[in-house]
Amino acid sequence: MNIPNFLTLTRLVLVPFLVIIFYLPFSWSYIACAGIFAFAAATDWFDGYLARRLNQSTPFGAFFDPVADKVMVATALCLLIDGFHAFWMTVPALIIIGREIVISALREWMAELGKRTSVAVSMIGKAKTAAQMTAISLLLLSPVPIDSWIGYLGMTLLYLSSILTLWSMYVYLKAAWPDLSPFAKPD
Repeated sequence: MNIPNFLTLTRLVLVPFLVIIFYLPFSWSYIACAGIFAFAAATDWFDGYLARRLNQSTPFGAFFDPVADKVMVATALCLLIDGFHAFWMTVPALIIIGREIVISALREWMAELGKRTSVAVSMIGKAKTAAQMTAISLLLLSPVPIDSWIGYLGMTLLYLSSILTLWSMYVYLKAAWPDLSPFAKPD
């Protein structure tokens, strides 16, 4: 167990706490949820940085890091869908969750073909992640209904991240298209 793997596991352990605190009937639960999610988002960046910097990349970390990210983000988005009960929250959240499922499957399939690097993380994907993590943190901080600049900024960033989500999915699918196409020739 090294520090990057510990940070990854911490993200997974925080998920039930995020859910429990979200449903507590206290005014401070918004701040606590936003803090938990923001901390988890920071560990996402920090564990990758440390793994590369300290040369501590492991198969465990390579597998669980994206799993922890997706579980935390999908859980937070589901909580926001439930909390807001609104079409305008549900649509971008489902776009983001759906894209994560598609790209995870695509990466797994491309890895089986030995072509995982053709669907490696791009700069668009990094920008999407930054906008998404900030948006979710701000929206968790905002009581329902949104009545402050924090909530409006969170919604704006959520829509921006859903646009970047679709764009990055297009980039990944385009890179994989030669292998996905029904006219592709087997190796």
